[in-house]
Amino acid sequence: MKKICLVLLFCLMKFSIYAQDYSDKITLVIHGGAGTITRANMTADQEKAYRAVLNTALQNGYAVLKKGGTSIQAVQAAIMVMEDSPLFNAGKGAVFTNEGKNELDASIMEGKTLKAGAIAGVTTIKNPIRAAIAVMEKSPHVLMAGKGADLFAKEQGLEIVDPSYFYTEARYKALLKAKEEEKIELDHTDDTKKEIEKSPKTGYTKQENLIFTEGKKFGTVGCVALDKFGNLAAGTSTGGMTNKRYGRVGDAPIIGAGTYANNATCAVSATGHGEFFIRSVVAYDISALMEYKGLSVKDAADEVVMKKLVERGGEGGIIALDRNGNIAMPFNSEGMYRGFIKANGTSEILIYKDEIRK
Repeated sequence: MKKICLVLLFCLMKFSIYAQDYSDKITLVIHGGAGTITRANMTADQEKAYRAVLNTALQNGYAVLKKGGTSIQAVQAAIMVMEDSPLFNAGKGAVFTNEGKNELDASIMEGKTLKAGAIAGVTTIKNPIRAAIAVMEKSPHVLMAGKGADLFAKEQGLEIVDPSYFYTEARYKALLKAKEEEKIELDHTDDTKKEIEKSPKTGYTKQENLIFTEGKKFGTVGCVALDKFGNLAAGTSTGGMTNKRYGRVGDAPIIGAGTYANNATCAVSATGHGEFFIRSVVAYDISALMEYKGLSVKDAADEVVMKKLVERGGEGGIIALDRNGNIAMPFNSEGMYRGFIKANGTSEILIYKDEIRK
């Protein structure tokens, strides 16, 4: 009898650990790309526009968490806001490939189960992050690509659009410019503003100037979240490289490179030069440093982004979050669109390198 009681007591204790309420720790962190993002390349109107979309993304994700929703649902809500905005290189604002197409990538990972889903090279899915979640939840696979992924999304009842939905004049002109200069761009070159100012025949609209004069930017968007159940999740979405060829896929849909989540360590979403992030397995490396060396999320993120990546020539940044609501947002570029919101509703949006989190 005594043995049975001890077993029951152990089970109750184990259940209480998993049933712990994390309502006072719910947190959501977002990024909208990193790169040459400086005050010199931003007008007051441009900055206001970016901060407005980032704030909406934060508030939408936070509303999900506050109502008791899951971290996966919160990540989806936040990322969809940025996918629907032409300001970011994801969804509606996706850049063009060399063939004049918009090819989208996205991924999601759940920290509790280590389940993950991703899609790459899709052309008709309005919100790629929803397709990545569908792959995770409704298929036995982790990554689907191209036409097969588009078909799968349609079969799952996701919103399908004509490829022309992703067309924006600014992104198309960026492709023409890249082709003229015969180069591949991660987003935009930092001398674009000067060329616009000196060229009398550009005819750019206010919206186009808003995008063109950002400077070189890796416009991937991402989100990490911690819900009331203590579960972490990470998601990333991108339109890839301007003028890319040969079916190139970056780090955003690669689990462990651009996205990773594990309740035992952290949730990570990355933005930057994808090839370097893939080679360095950036997102997982941060988690591994926490797991095997006992580093904090901040120290692990700094070790990977500010040391390892820099030594290897990789540019970009990440957002990371652990199960206690601790945040890390390091980047080795000139700036990174980023923000967070805590359980009490306190939020902050940052853009430039010299802006320090309070």
